[in-house]
Amino acid sequence: MRSIPNILSIFRICLVPVFIIVYFMDGDDVKIYAVLIYALASFTDFLDGFIARRFKASSNLGKFLDPFGDKLMAVSAMVCITIDRIIPVWAVIATGIKEVMMAIGGLIVRRRSKTEIPPSNLLGKTSTVLFFLVSVTLMLFRSIPGDIAAIMISAAVALTFAALVSYFITYVNIMKNNELDREESKGG
Repeated sequence: MRSIPNILSIFRICLVPVFIIVYFMDGDDVKIYAVLIYALASFTDFLDGFIARRFKASSNLGKFLDPFGDKLMAVSAMVCITIDRIIPVWAVIATGIKEVMMAIGGLIVRRRSKTEIPPSNLLGKTSTVLFFLVSVTLMLFRSIPGDIAAIMISAAVALTFAALVSYFITYVNIMKNNELDREESKGG
């Protein structure tokens, strides 16, 4: 049971090139198939997390693979709809910067505090769901006016950055608590 979440994460990562290929194929129903692949990937994200928590089947590999697979699929979807000129390039750049900052912050916390990186919080999960809904909407309803699409993606990116801030607050608190623990152990 312990390896099932990792298998689901690897499967999700393997869906990324399939999604990209299907997204750019010719045909009337192609975007629907791409959305279905994206939805399947999102479902595996939910499922691997559920299994890992329910059966205490989390692993260090899974703690890397799960968010990596999520971000890879989300960024791939965003790049595809940007190439398709549905959303502006700045949205991909902003999201990329956020993801790099999250990765660096997590690595710093892990290295300096010698603790586990905290799991995603409600704001992070909400931003993931909103981003999924916005991406799917923009893929399926290509006739949405550019201004409306920009507002939708701006809201998703703004919520993503709010999640970034909340994670950095958590990271700072972990680092402070770690410092206090070190000082207490030296003084005691």
